[in-house]
Amino acid sequence: MTKSEIRFLEGPQNRWQDFKFTFNVMLEFIRGFRKLHFAGPCVTVFGSARFEDGHPTYEQTRKISGRIARMGFTIMTGGGPGVMEAANRGAKEVGGKSVGCNIVLPHEQKHNPYLDKWVNIRYFFVRKNLLIKYSYAFVVMPGGFGTLDEYFETLTLIQTKKLSDFPMVIFNKEYHKEIIEHIEKMKSAGTISEKDMELCLFTDSIEEAVAHIQSAISKFGLKKAPLKKPSKWLFEKW
Repeated sequence: MTKSEIRFLEGPQNRWQDFKFTFNVMLEFIRGFRKLHFAGPCVTVFGSARFEDGHPTYEQTRKISGRIARMGFTIMTGGGPGVMEAANRGAKEVGGKSVGCNIVLPHEQKHNPYLDKWVNIRYFFVRKNLLIKYSYAFVVMPGGFGTLDEYFETLTLIQTKKLSDFPMVIFNKEYHKEIIEHIEKMKSAGTISEKDMELCLFTDSIEEAVAHIQSAISKFGLKKAPLKKPSKWLFEKW
């Protein structure tokens, strides 16, 4: 977190400090919009920054991202190492497009080398919105607190129709077995509906994951948006 974000979350500030923070957030969004506007229709891959090259999750992420990139989608990630790097790498290896929305942290994360384009963002909530805004589907690989935060926020947006039934795949059923059990518990308790059980697919199969994304995109009539041309008057470029 930046110092301004820490101060903001500590409670009420004077009106001038809150106004400055709001203005800086607006600038962050505008910077993100300008960088990612021409990314094309994306599929966002969430997952841990801590899995290294050669780890089974890293290799699975490379494979599934390559398959999705071959469908014509840009692979979008948080731009850092681990699963994010594997996803961007998988896209690049098959000639696909690869973009990242990197969080600025003092000691943990820098953008990975497999990105065609990236933007550095200071605020987690801005970054999360950008990762969701440009995507037609979502893949959740094993990860930590941040991955679960991204998963459940995106799932809530789909459940409440803020996102229009976009497909979501959760990969590795063994890793997520307690989450699967808890979702079943929520259904039994009536805190979610039977229909909510269909909002995401838990799987260990790359073939099933890719087929689910393809089927859902066709089922709901989702079409890849036409690529926009940068405007020289706005000093834009891909």
